[in-house]
Amino acid sequence: VYPGSLASPSSMAYVMTQKYVDSQPLYRQEQQFARMGLTISRQTLANWMIYGAEQWLSLLTDRMQEHLLNQDILHADETTLQVLREPGRSAETQSYLWLYRTGRMGPPIVLYDYRTTRGGEHPRNFLTGFGGYLHVDGYAGYHKVKDVTLVGCWAHARRKFDEALKALPASQDKNETAAQQGLQFCNQLFAIERELKDVTPEERYTVRMERSKPILDAYLAWLRQQRPRTLPKSLLGQAIAYSLNQRDKLTA
Repeated sequence: VYPGSLASPSSMAYVMTQKYVDSQPLYRQEQQFARMGLTISRQTLANWMIYGAEQWLSLLTDRMQEHLLNQDILHADETTLQVLREPGRSAETQSYLWLYRTGRMGPPIVLYDYRTTRGGEHPRNFLTGFGGYLHVDGYAGYHKVKDVTLVGCWAHARRKFDEALKALPASQDKNETAAQQGLQFCNQLFAIERELKDVTPEERYTVRMERSKPILDAYLAWLRQQRPRTLPKSLLGQAIAYSLNQRDKLTA
């Protein structure tokens, strides 16, 4: 599969699996091959990985992206990472790995896209041709994605109340705090969703309208009541502001 080399499909797949599935660095694989009497340098193995990704796996990821863009629901998020010895950039420079995945329905596809910045043009370009619901956090960069309906993330909303609760003094009774109340609203909605895990979309919609919507209405009323009582820059204030800023997406 790599002209002029010893690489066969199975050997290249083996090295890839060892590195990316079993977290076995190439220098350790080099040592393992040496113990078996095979002299294959780390640089050679690295060349196999690059060639295999560009010449063979890119065909699969391109096809996966085609399927992903044809779905009506997608999830997206981004996280930081550092890349060593990248041309023109110091080792301390922050880069981003963007993740895109399909929803519950359709083929399970997860794709990663490495970029050097967090600019909103990256999801816009990657998702060109997609026109459904995009489930994201509150990052404003996703507003650059055209022809999509942004849907807010309940996990992020709940996590912010959890962080506010954990930040309270250990001596304080947390049961009657606003942070605990906000967390409880989210927990009620999560409990309903766990019950609906295996039902049809139609059944899920019906139950959400009957059981989740009253909780959500009460939650939004509570948020508006709490906002003027809370310091905006506190963890609780940030949790409340996040949910209020996302309220239109949350109700979607």
